[in-house]
This record gives sequence, structure tokens and C-alpha cells, in this order.
Amino acid sequence: MALVNQVTKKVKMSLTSVVKYQILTYCYLNDINVTNSDLDCLTLLALEGETELTEFCNLGYDNDIFKSPQSVRNAITKAEKKGLVVKHGDGRKVIEINPQMSVQTAAPILLDFKFAAVESKEK
Repeated sequence: MALVNQVTKKVKMSLTSVVKYQILTYCYLNDINVTNSDLDCLTLLALEGETELTEFCNLGYDNDIFKSPQSVRNAITKAEKKGLVVKHGDGRKVIEINPQMSVQTAAPILLDFKFAAVESKEK
């Protein structure tokens, strides 16, 4: 029987924080680098759901995530290349967080992650 040092943490978080944590964890586990502003932008998109691109760029600017709507658009393009955002539609593009990330946005949400680090004793 293997012995492990187990750490259990129970924290009550806001909906925004829980969504942000899910995205951050996905990015960490898939070795995807994101800045804090990118993370805030992706969190906002996840909470907004499927949104028209220009409308979202203005929303990201209005929420002081980036200094201009164009900066939001650049961040979305970067996130799309990393597989975090999906664009679809002709003409007026619609964007959404990649459904493969399985980010839950409707409360109540309980996250139950289990991570283990095991080292071999053989040398």
C-alpha cells in the first residue's frame, strides 16, 4: 500500500473565480501560456457565452481588460491559434470558448480535481 501526503482544500469562490480557475487549470495541464489579461478575457468570454466578435471586443475594452477593442481582437486571435477559442459564421464572426475545454459556467459548480506526484524509490 502506497503512502501519500494528501492535501485537501475547500474554498468557496465566486462564479467568475471558479470559471477562471478552470481555464487556468486547463492551460496549465496542456502547457499553454496565457497572460493575466488573456485569462481575464477568456473568463469573460466563457461567462458571456457565444458572442459576436466585435461586440465582445468592445465588452473586453469596457471591462478594462485591454486598452482598446483591437487589443481584445488580437488576444482572441492568439487564443484561437492556441485552441482556446472557436470562431464560426460568415461575415459577422461569432466566438465562444472552445467546448472541448468543458468549462462549466452555470452555478452551482463543484470542482473536484485530484493530482498526484509519484516518485520511484528505485535508484
